[in-house]
Amino acid sequence: MRKVLLPTIIIVATILLILRLFYLQVIDDTFKLKSDNNAIKIQYDYPERGYIYDRNGKLMVANQPSYDIMVIPRDLKNIDTLEFCHLLNIKKEDYIRIIAKAKVYSPRLPSVFLPQLNKAEFAAFQEKIRKFPGFYIQKRSLRDYQVKFGANVFGFITQASEGTVKKNPYYLSGDLLGKQGVEESYETVLRGIKGVKYIQKDKYNREIGSYKEGKFDTIAVQGEDINLTIDAVLQQYGEELMINKRGGIVAIEPKTGEILALVTAPSYDPSILVGRQRSKNYTMLYRDSIAKPLYDRGLLAEYPPGSPFKILTGLIGLQEGVIDENTAFVCNHGFSYARGRFMKCHCHGGVMQLHRGIYESCNTYFASTYMRTINKFVRPADGVDVWSGHLKSFGLGQFMGYDLPTGRKGKAPTSKTYKRIYPNGGWRSTAIVSNSIGQGEVLMTPIQLANMMAAVANRGFYYTPHIIRKIEGEKIDKKFTTKHVTTVNHKYFEPVVSGLFDVYNKGTAHALQVEGIEICGKTGTAENFAKINGKRVKLQDHSIFVAFAPKDNPKIAIAVFVENGYWGARWAGPIASLMIEKYIRGKITRTDLEKRMLEGSLQGEYAKYTGKKETDSLLLSKPELTKSAAQKPDDAETEN
Repeated sequence: MRKVLLPTIIIVATILLILRLFYLQVIDDTFKLKSDNNAIKIQYDYPERGYIYDRNGKLMVANQPSYDIMVIPRDLKNIDTLEFCHLLNIKKEDYIRIIAKAKVYSPRLPSVFLPQLNKAEFAAFQEKIRKFPGFYIQKRSLRDYQVKFGANVFGFITQASEGTVKKNPYYLSGDLLGKQGVEESYETVLRGIKGVKYIQKDKYNREIGSYKEGKFDTIAVQGEDINLTIDAVLQQYGEELMINKRGGIVAIEPKTGEILALVTAPSYDPSILVGRQRSKNYTMLYRDSIAKPLYDRGLLAEYPPGSPFKILTGLIGLQEGVIDENTAFVCNHGFSYARGRFMKCHCHGGVMQLHRGIYESCNTYFASTYMRTINKFVRPADGVDVWSGHLKSFGLGQFMGYDLPTGRKGKAPTSKTYKRIYPNGGWRSTAIVSNSIGQGEVLMTPIQLANMMAAVANRGFYYTPHIIRKIEGEKIDKKFTTKHVTTVNHKYFEPVVSGLFDVYNKGTAHALQVEGIEICGKTGTAENFAKINGKRVKLQDHSIFVAFAPKDNPKIAIAVFVENGYWGARWAGPIASLMIEKYIRGKITRTDLEKRMLEGSLQGEYAKYTGKKETDSLLLSKPELTKSAAQKPDDAETEN
């Protein structure tokens, strides 16, 4: 028995191996398709990307046909390079360089020689393509922008890098994919599925028909259409208001977390990143280190939040029980504290309680509240960590989880922050009291400011901000419908909201009222320092404004940040009021504010520090300056 067992095992194993080899080599053709078989040509059919609509169904991004000239280096024979280069309007040096690069990639596989030809260029080349063996046309689709705004929201389409091709088997050399904005975030949804055709070739390399009668061919599947939460009219209006200014606007629908507008300034027409000039235009935008048009200030810029942060200082003070609505502090137009330091205050002075402290933006009131919060604990470090924990419940100091590929955490300092700053210890609340008014170590992005106001508008909760509203045939991520409740009790929001309402009625934004709309808001001015030639220089302050409306059943929460914009009510405040009225009412009654914002420019202010004006034709800007930036209105607000 033992003598038979071993030969039997060997015979059975041999039979199984032979059968497997027969199956793979004769019956199953799939491995043949995966190899670089000389007799089979693989031809891809690229689908259209999904269309992009706004929240109301307005088409913003469609598609247009595009044609890439592809090259297979080993098939190049007897090319008249001079005629070829003249036909495509390229230099011979470029021809040699591109062919050399294609050979390095693969002599047998196709590479993109010249991307994104338009119809006219394609037609001219197609007539003479027979004279240039080794080249062929690959049809693709490019974006066709129906609007001239929203470049930062959409992102753009570009060729997949070598690293992407190596990492992701879906992409081949020359394939297009989304970068930045929703094109990147929803790439797998928008790109669709490529179709594949296998074509048989004879020994002379001539095509003789479909391989196996098309048994393995597949058809292209168009990408899914998506609806964004963006309101196209509001987005366009926001970008118009920010022409000749730098900064960001973020507007959110409080009850859903849907982003209504995401504006960065300066911006550019998205269509300039389509076609053969795309690379040249992108390089120009990328190298603009002054205007930084590719830098989304609404998501990436971390600023001191200034006086809007007092809203959180008051809420945390109420939650921690160190103040109530009637707690009073005396303001002598300034706040003195240990070590001989002094914080200025530009309110009207006198006895301050919460309500008046908010609408007059009293530094003394909120500095005192902050110090009480920290000093409630035996160790200042514990007080700071409790305070920081409250901030994080509003989405501060962390990535918020929204569906855009870029962002910053901002900064909600903890005791670890101050252990680094004061390694020998000994620090107290007096050393960090600037945090109380949104200076110090606190940093926030405009989207965090807008989300903070959404939480206040909701009286204590928010939904993760997001830009997707609908994907054809799919459901949006559950995290965007999950409620986040802050650590501040619901009951403490009403007195703060009342104070924010009176900011418009009799406070620092009284000149920005819109008749018939109850707006709650907060002006802000943030000190601005920069290193110039190695020295820390005080620059013009930033203008900040946050608001929501209506007071009850709010439909929009907004944050506006204008760099070097002096004080809150000068630039950011009017823009916020106009955006709110535009969204709620669909028209503008405050035409005085609108005229000043549309015609106003801060280019002169920026030129002081850079020596350069943003006059590049790629940017959404007007080169002419107006006098409005140098005029100070009678109702100007000058609080810190």
